[in-house]
Amino acid sequence: MNPLAWSTGALAAAAALVACGGSGTDDAAPPADASTLAQGRQTFRYDSFGDEAKWTDQLRLHEAVASAVTPAVALGAGLKVDADALPDTLKQALAEHRVPLDDTQTTLALLQLDAVVGLKGQVVQQGGVLKLTRLGVTCALCHSTVDNSFAPGIGRRLDGWPNRDLDVGRIIALSPALDGAAKAVFGGWGRGKYDPRFNIDGKNRPAVIPPAYGLAGIHRITFTGDGDDIAYWNRYVAVTQMGGLGSFLDPRLPAATVTHGSVDLVGPRLPALQAYQLSLAPPAPPAGSFDAVAAARGRLLFEGKAQCLACHGGPQFTDANQRLHAPSASMAEPESPSYAARSATGMYRTSPLKGVWQHAPYFHDGSAATLEDVGAAYNARLRLGLTAGEIADLAQYLKSL
Repeated sequence: MNPLAWSTGALAAAAALVACGGSGTDDAAPPADASTLAQGRQTFRYDSFGDEAKWTDQLRLHEAVASAVTPAVALGAGLKVDADALPDTLKQALAEHRVPLDDTQTTLALLQLDAVVGLKGQVVQQGGVLKLTRLGVTCALCHSTVDNSFAPGIGRRLDGWPNRDLDVGRIIALSPALDGAAKAVFGGWGRGKYDPRFNIDGKNRPAVIPPAYGLAGIHRITFTGDGDDIAYWNRYVAVTQMGGLGSFLDPRLPAATVTHGSVDLVGPRLPALQAYQLSLAPPAPPAGSFDAVAAARGRLLFEGKAQCLACHGGPQFTDANQRLHAPSASMAEPESPSYAARSATGMYRTSPLKGVWQHAPYFHDGSAATLEDVGAAYNARLRLGLTAGEIADLAQYLKSL
């Protein structure tokens, strides 16, 4: 059946379908018992894998946090606060503006409560003053945010959502152990971006922080399809980026062969961590966030004239399990240095589309600010002949997924 020849009745049915939040069928996440999921969530949110050896002993970031990072500075850099970790008395004081947000002691109190998403601090009290003795980071630093239900930057955790407000480089650049050149590199990354190869190859080309939800049934989970499961990338990040105690080895990336310490605090935690991440479903689009009738027209374009199904097929809207693509297929290429060329595969995977409404900007380099920009880029590169109205309709369909 030619999707461009749908009847008016079929178009109405499609509008009803996308109004309910997308098309296709969801693959159920692999079954995992409640205990395993709880262990994985604990690891995702709170486990530093012993990476205090990097962030405290080497970078001395705890010194910068204790002396200069007030809650106002932290929130300004995109760090988030878990409202569920706050006592009711503290919530009341915050609501009444009785908590000093310009005092680093407040930051240390929040760290003591395990309330700063993605940071793990060891805080002691000496002479009535809080002291930060150790600081580490967790997976949640980049791959969680909050729903802002209490205040901007303060709310319930949204695990798996990329924190596109987070300026990781700005935080790293606070380290007193870095020289001016390194600080300039980190300080130039910007919000929602991170370069997971910079400390390996010395090249600087940050990518947007990807979502960690909607990965069930997808084997190639990174922009460049490195590894066949989440555990591969979790090990890479935990050891080579976070500085966790353990080892990473991939013969395709000899420069990334890394061992930290004499014990493995990473490997034993990977199965439960992966199970938890696979349980994180992509978020449904908010009610009223897209035009259902326009989205129905966009679906016809997606499946026809716009040629999206050539790569974004199946219930996951990706062909990542079947193939990877040459750099020339990426709308962000050519770029220098090429992000793909620095990876284990030298190629790119097709990004899945469920929940795509949530994680702008788009393409691995963040060069498309909106889904309309995505459509326009493909239209120009592939000479699809889409009109401005058709690009808008296609964007509405993507927002419905």
